[in-house]
Amino acid sequence: MNNLKFYHSALFLILVISACTKVIDLKLDNQSGKLVIEGNITNFRGQSIVLSRNVPFTDRNSYPPVSGATVTVSDGILTYNFAEGPAGVYISNRMIGFSGLTYTMKVVTGGVTYTAISTMPQVVDLDSITESSTVFNHGKNSREISAHFHDPARIANQYNFLLVVNNKQVNTIFTYNDDFTDGRYVDIDLVENDVDIHPGDGVGVEMQCIDNAMYTYWYSLLQQRSNFEQGISPSNPPSNITPAALGYFSAHTTERRLLIAK
Repeated sequence: MNNLKFYHSALFLILVISACTKVIDLKLDNQSGKLVIEGNITNFRGQSIVLSRNVPFTDRNSYPPVSGATVTVSDGILTYNFAEGPAGVYISNRMIGFSGLTYTMKVVTGGVTYTAISTMPQVVDLDSITESSTVFNHGKNSREISAHFHDPARIANQYNFLLVVNNKQVNTIFTYNDDFTDGRYVDIDLVENDVDIHPGDGVGVEMQCIDNAMYTYWYSLLQQRSNFEQGISPSNPPSNITPAALGYFSAHTTERRLLIAK
């Protein structure tokens, strides 16, 4: 099972700057043909919602896009119509998300109307990212990446991090809340075993401030991945989409940092 996937770009910088359009390949359960909705609304201009059909998680083939749907997102005042670009990818180039607003997604396909609601949290600044030698690198000259930020006090915050190395997103899920770090300066080590990071590698980190429903979703997906690695068949994480569909709809803020490993 893959989790998140970036749209690739010729330049690493362009890739990371445009990361608000990335989606997750959520193809859980060994069944096929279910609708998958992958919706992202961010505080940058240009939003995308991707529709596809899932395939068995044992199948590595491509996932069929769903074309011809009607897709809209409303902030309670304005409604934005999303036009289909590449097959199954619905885009609004003029929409910008704002913290504190609640967004409602509506997708009509196959005679069924799917809806979801997500509120964009306040922005928490990503101060910096740093690198260090890994503790258990088995003699390899590899690096570990850390993210640093100040968590606001007396506010429940949830975060999701994306890590890109040389234009490729790592498969590890990094999701956290501030149950034990409320109001503190936070140093999070983005520990992963997917790729080795060496001097000269380009590294990008995106920090997303997500709502509680999305934290539950990502944390459940992380647990499912762990169970799958232990030989337990995965099940579907709780989605905020009604009626039940695979995937998610997330209104979140995003901030990115780059470094070249030394």
